[in-house]
Amino acid sequence: MGQKYNLPEADIDRIIEMAWEDRTPFEAIYLQFGLPEKDVIKLMRRNIQYGSFKRWRKRVNSGISQKHAKKRNAEISRFKSTRQRAISMNKISKR
Repeated sequence: MGQKYNLPEADIDRIIEMAWEDRTPFEAIYLQFGLPEKDVIKLMRRNIQYGSFKRWRKRVNSGISQKHAKKRNAEISRFKSTRQRAISMNKISKR
């Protein structure tokens, strides 16, 4: 990740939250924050505990997670639940 991303603490927290959500694809994180998957992985590795990181990677790479758009059901065309309220810090919530 290096110095090319100078993210405020609030953005790092939001990226971690989005990365933990199984239904939020890496593409949504990229659209909102400009971080590709490999940099999200580096951010997670540096900002969460080792055991938590290992569990997260195992889940992301399992069939349960839909973190990769290619693995998602074709019927899912949105990044958030229709029942989810708009998040004030979410830059793409008001499309």
